Amino acid sequence: MTGPLDPDLLIRAYSIGVFPMADDAAAEDVFWVEPKRRGVLPLDGFHLSRSLAKELKRERFEHRVDSAFDEVVAACAERDGTWINGQIRTGYSALHERGFAHSVECWRDGELLGGLYGVRLAGAFFGESMFSRASNASKAALAHLVARLKVGGFLLLDTGLRLAFQIVANVVVGQRVEMHQLLDQRADHHHGNADANGRPADGRVDVEHDLLACGLAYA
Repeated sequence: MTGPLDPDLLIRAYSIGVFPMADDAAAEDVFWVEPKRRGVLPLDGFHLSRSLAKELKRERFEHRVDSAFDEVVAACAERDGTWINGQIRTGYSALHERGFAHSVECWRDGELLGGLYGVRLAGAFFGESMFSRASNASKAALAHLVARLKVGGFLLLDTGLRLAFQIVANVVVGQRVEMHQLLDQRADHHHGNADANGRPADGRVDVEHDLLACGLAYA
């Protein structure tokens, strides 16, 4: 898919567990991916390691939310092998402006030292990527995110296996069909908007049709 990422299409894609990726930062287009296996971080089962708990008690970081979204995405794109290109950066920036994409940041003395960003939809948060410029900064951002999600009544933190590779611990790998069921339940719970088959009323088939026209790839 070339050209700007349509925010409406992004939201609909996330509603059925599909997300965009690029081959690298310089890529001129993106492709759509629906993983056969996904990383899910159970909010009720999330446990801090002793070392991270001690780190958080030291309060070395100032935690902020959405104060530097574009900067967080740019920092996440700096690593080798990134899937974040210009299209993704501008597309998620548009989602952020609409209130669907958020960043959690760790600051110290006015310097951004770590953070993560992702997409909020119904009762789920889809973690996209994280970065760290100081020891434990990204892990501290993740712990802060989990705490906020718990307070906010969220039921699911999905990593799509991308963020899972960066955090490893506490992640449960689920099958594609299980993720569809969870997403449908979250949508039903928050909107009461489902068809006779229990799917969101806008229709998975309709979303897939639009994505196929833009190059849906199954991975």
